[in-house]
Amino acid sequence: MTQFTSVYHSPMGLIRLASDEIGLVGLWFQGQKYDGQGLAEEHEEKETDAIKSAKQWLDIYFSGKEPDFTPPLHMAGTGFQIMVWKELLQIPYGKTTTYGQLAAKIAEKYGKKSMSPQAVGGAVGHNHISIIIPCHRVVGSKGQLTGYAGGLDRKYGLLKLEGALL
Repeated sequence: MTQFTSVYHSPMGLIRLASDEIGLVGLWFQGQKYDGQGLAEEHEEKETDAIKSAKQWLDIYFSGKEPDFTPPLHMAGTGFQIMVWKELLQIPYGKTTTYGQLAAKIAEKYGKKSMSPQAVGGAVGHNHISIIIPCHRVVGSKGQLTGYAGGLDRKYGLLKLEGALL
């Protein structure tokens, strides 16, 4: 499947967007950990409908407002990763959850006794569509900022923008 890319100029640095015919497949801060992971080596610079929608979403988001739509997404990962990423989409704007709370919620939803917060953290960390799939809203057990592929300074900035920091 052909993939397409475009660049978005955010207040926190350049963001690379990637899509295919189905939806957005990637959103990475330039130079972040896992930048471009899952992106086909051969891709074309083009603003698809999914990329245009993502840019509109980002414009609203970076203006300090909660977007009232989600661009079309095409999550590509393991079944477990996709399950975790879908749960990330349920974390409300301006709120945070911990890796342990997220693991417990997923375990309950899928009828398991428990789930490893570390395994959930690994899936959170490999989210290809950051910000829109809000992995920045997951914090450590005591509310501390931990692990964000885009850097802790950006995680802090995103949470501050949403009013999620006390």
